[in-house]
Amino acid sequence: MSTKTNAIAKSTTGAPPLGVSADLTGKTVVVVGANTGIGLAAAKLFATMKASKVVLACRTQEKGKKAVAEVEETTGTKSAELWLVDLAKFSSVVDFADRWEKKATWEETEGWESTLHVNHLSTVLCALLLLPRLLKTASQFSAHTRLVIVSSGAHRATVNEYLRNSPNILKALNDKEKGHLTSRVGPAPMQDLRCNISKLLNIFFTRSLVARLGSTSPVIVSAISPVYCTFEQRIHPRVRDLIEVPILVEQDGKLVPLPERTSEEGAYQLLWAALGPPNPDEIDSIRGAYVYDNQIVSPGEFVLGEDGKESQERIWDETIDGLSGPAPQIKEIVNQYLHYK
Repeated sequence: MSTKTNAIAKSTTGAPPLGVSADLTGKTVVVVGANTGIGLAAAKLFATMKASKVVLACRTQEKGKKAVAEVEETTGTKSAELWLVDLAKFSSVVDFADRWEKKATWEETEGWESTLHVNHLSTVLCALLLLPRLLKTASQFSAHTRLVIVSSGAHRATVNEYLRNSPNILKALNDKEKGHLTSRVGPAPMQDLRCNISKLLNIFFTRSLVARLGSTSPVIVSAISPVYCTFEQRIHPRVRDLIEVPILVEQDGKLVPLPERTSEEGAYQLLWAALGPPNPDEIDSIRGAYVYDNQIVSPGEFVLGEDGKESQERIWDETIDGLSGPAPQIKEIVNQYLHYK
């Protein structure tokens, strides 16, 4: 049985215990996309750990208020707070980050295909705009701050030759008329596989950011896979056909269906990356790491290969250039805080 298949086969027994915990008294936790699914489950778990404030960053007031009420009712705490952010609008992400700074002191959106916009571009924008505050908070309290990017096992998709030969990879991915990608089940239209590619871009960003922050940065950045959750399948109903890893896995010499986990079980990965590893002396091991089943595992082969490394650097530059329009301060943040170490 291949390593990839074996890693997934372990999940047939259900999610492992979380294995980490913390007293978050006096600390603030921000969960972006917290109105449902894994985000909402994570917010509940953080609230039970006595976080002084759990910010649920949601797209709409109606859904956000409902999520806050559910967190408070479920956990018995009053620490949940709603902040609005729409990742489909760069201006909303900028306003969200500005509010933090002030308080602490072929569906397309704005020209980008929505999956690329929400899963990659706005994720990067939000992370970089909040980076100065994460660094200041770490310095002020002589502690580490954490940034966890939610990726997926679907990141094992590759940036194929057509994309690598394009003058601009992101613009090629954004082209709804051209290009096909090849998945494990054969050729498929690019728009059907952008979700997989966007999860690969999450891994690229995590590794690029860590490389520029350096090995002694007080900001710990990692990426996680929530594994195969019921909620994820509901959002992406074709995921069984598109995900690169096998959906039938070998167990005791037989092929069995890959089981679905609950949103709360998926949220375990997020909390493990935000609080772990269990041994505090091993904290450096989680810098730039990919977390799966409450442990650090190797990302996809393409990420580690020469083509992957080259694509990662190109996409970093293209992303920073692309975000400098809606958020000119991005280049200033990059120049001030981020350098190869």
